[in-house]
Amino acid sequence: MDRRTFVAATAAAPLARSGAPLPKRVYKDGVQLSIIGFGGIVVMGYEQKEANRLVAAAWDRGVNYFDVAPSYGDGEAEIKLGPALEPYRKKAFLACKTTRRDAAGAQQEFEQSLRRLRTDYFDLYQFHAVSSMEDVEKILAPGGAGEFFLKMKKEGKARFLGFSAHHAGAALALMEKFPVDSILFPVNFVCWHEGHFGPQMLEKAREKKIARLALKGLAHTTWPKDLPREQRKYGKCWYEPLDEPEKARLALRWTLSQEITAAIPPGEASLFELALSIGASFEPLSRAEAEQVAMMARNKEPIFRA
Repeated sequence: MDRRTFVAATAAAPLARSGAPLPKRVYKDGVQLSIIGFGGIVVMGYEQKEANRLVAAAWDRGVNYFDVAPSYGDGEAEIKLGPALEPYRKKAFLACKTTRRDAAGAQQEFEQSLRRLRTDYFDLYQFHAVSSMEDVEKILAPGGAGEFFLKMKKEGKARFLGFSAHHAGAALALMEKFPVDSILFPVNFVCWHEGHFGPQMLEKAREKKIARLALKGLAHTTWPKDLPREQRKYGKCWYEPLDEPEKARLALRWTLSQEITAAIPPGEASLFELALSIGASFEPLSRAEAEQVAMMARNKEPIFRA
């Protein structure tokens, strides 16, 4: 199946309402995920009642893929998401992560995350932010986190295994050396065109039949270096996101037009809502639109480079 056939197979009707249910795509083994996932950072900064409302509203829109990590808000995201997701847990696909590279540390974070998220298993457990070859070496070493991951999968406490990638070489190495089911990585128009970051990981994952999950679909560029953190428009984003509706629509449609299963938008509630609207009415980019996106990327500083 070529790329356009792949994405067209899951495109929503062109006139779908912004509140229409999200299309789904196959992840692995018959599991289907909403093409827009819910990043746990969304619930940070809200009271539990509002966090519950945000998750319930996302579920009603068709979101069944939720992703979180203990490092988000020093645990706040997990603590808020657990109760909010509890009514839907049996039908939801819950992904979590660990930054620990040793088996003992990974086990500690795994067990802590289970408690916070009020569950006894994860649908997907991931090495978080693999950023160097040293990370890969530690994961694969005797006593490394890789040993613990395999044990959890064997025991049924992690249905699938994966990792999120911030370094192209490390991502390629880990896909080659460890039996991951999926990779979560930036599939972003500026990184792709100006940083040459993304194509090599997509190709390797496709070659090895590893599912692809996308980050940073709405990322634009780095914040100006002289802009104080407190003056950034979006406090939850370490990069400058696209929020202009038409440009955001092109950028996220570009991401969803690649051979991926789903995309996790930024953790700002307003940007998540924008992503839901774009996802619900998704159509693959035309050739002319793809050229327009390439022009949008020109001379922008990518947040990741190969």
